[in-house]
Amino acid sequence: MRKLFLAGALVLFGAMNAQFKVGAHVGLPIGDTSDVYSFNVGIDAAYTWQVAENFDLGIATGYSRYIWESDLKEDIEDNGERKAPSMGYIPVAATAQYNFEGGFNIGADLGYAIYAGNLEESDAGGFYYQPKIGYTFAEKHNVYLGYKGIAEEVAVSSFNLGYAYKF
Repeated sequence: MRKLFLAGALVLFGAMNAQFKVGAHVGLPIGDTSDVYSFNVGIDAAYTWQVAENFDLGIATGYSRYIWESDLKEDIEDNGERKAPSMGYIPVAATAQYNFEGGFNIGADLGYAIYAGNLEESDAGGFYYQPKIGYTFAEKHNVYLGYKGIAEEVAVSSFNLGYAYKF
């Protein structure tokens, strides 16, 4: 009975110190990604717990879409099919953030990005990483700059500007 009470108290304590964050990002593809895609846009969600003073740890997900360059439309169409369509990823990651005095913070997401495209390539995906620096203001609003990378057969990467609201 004592173990059950202790487990319940830990769950309740964890829920009290938890924060839910939702947001969005826009970005510019870099490297080989920029040869085909013109920008990146997406939504983000995270659930974090304060595990130490100024340090949050949790889980993150969302959806990130790389949009292909419209001026290459004629070059990448072959018999009505795109050779380089816009592509989307759903990251499933651990997230961490350290908050400095004055509102500044650094963080990173590490995990796996699931390719959200046509069924023929449904097994595609890769290691997902996103280091970021940010600033929190009015205790609920966070803006950040980040580098998003997905390491798969061909690396996908972008610099991003994002915003998150903390509940």
